[in-house]
Amino acid sequence: MVTTDTEVKGAQSDEVEVVAEKQGPMADLMVEAPKPPMLDDVVEGPIIALGRARVFVDLHPFGTGIIYGREYLSARETLKNVNLGDTITAKVVGTDNADGYIELSLREARQALIWNEAEIALQKKTSFELPITDANKGGLIINWNGIQGFLPASQLSPAHYPRVPDGDKDKIFTELKKMIGTKIEVMVITASPKEAKLIFSEKGAGTTERANLVEKYQVGDVTEGVVTGATEFGVFVKLEEGLEGLVHISEMDWALVENPKTRYKAGDKVKVRVIEIKDGKVSLSIKALTNDPWKVAAEKYKKDQKVEAVVIKYNKHGALASIEEGVAGLVHISEYGNEEELRAKLELGKVYPFTITFFEPKDRRMTLKPVI
Repeated sequence: MVTTDTEVKGAQSDEVEVVAEKQGPMADLMVEAPKPPMLDDVVEGPIIALGRARVFVDLHPFGTGIIYGREYLSARETLKNVNLGDTITAKVVGTDNADGYIELSLREARQALIWNEAEIALQKKTSFELPITDANKGGLIINWNGIQGFLPASQLSPAHYPRVPDGDKDKIFTELKKMIGTKIEVMVITASPKEAKLIFSEKGAGTTERANLVEKYQVGDVTEGVVTGATEFGVFVKLEEGLEGLVHISEMDWALVENPKTRYKAGDKVKVRVIEIKDGKVSLSIKALTNDPWKVAAEKYKKDQKVEAVVIKYNKHGALASIEEGVAGLVHISEYGNEEELRAKLELGKVYPFTITFFEPKDRRMTLKPVI
């Protein structure tokens, strides 16, 4: 997959990216160093060189990635359209290149992303209306995003299950073949990329039953649920049988949450508040049940005040530094001239003196300037 980063930020409000980072004592604010890419990881970086049947990708700070050989040939049509500076997503297929490069694959990255979409669809219980492409004696064949999936006959709804009085398999197969070319509403019940296994079910894919369950809830309701799965963008919580809601990563904590999977696991009980009901989907919040640390900060801090803050994260605008539990501000890259100098002067997990140059606690925005 190839993407081009064309995002441009002009105004100060667009440049300021503030993340409320929940922190304990300063000693607990250490941030883990990033880990180098491993085999099968999906990575992203800008193209820094285009050679003859080779593309080089910057994977800072771990080195340079390369797409060449068979991987270049399999993606050559896509690579014809890329330019220096374009950001691409690829999968690591080798880490021991003789020339010191990290070997990458666009083709395998596409497959990995599709399987990730399938896993998300499984967690969210997303319904799809898909055509049946083939049949066998066990069920139906369905293609989804280029992946062949299987719908066992036992997972058909009562309306579509072949009604054969004597249960003859050949007669059932005949009935199943009649469904080829038709569309049915299905949902993913198994997604295993390692086994290349994608299984669908028609049972429960309808929206009527879900809509009836959603009607029981209103925005503001507080309830307890069970975590059924975690993804990169949040966790899914079962409110009752047949109904799940999503706690988006931004609603998990007032703090910066890097990876929801490290916070919760399937089976955990959590208390949540309903914050939105739209199109039959329920959005939930965990952080809405706790105090907003920015309200406390509004009483303690003001513009031009000198503070100490710990560096918690780098981003495209500079670095984020937390002045206390749950309150972080942006140290803009312009304070140091370039990204390399900023990272050399501001190390992750270390505490430095700053001056607050912009403070809007209502909007949870703050900028900091290093004290020289």
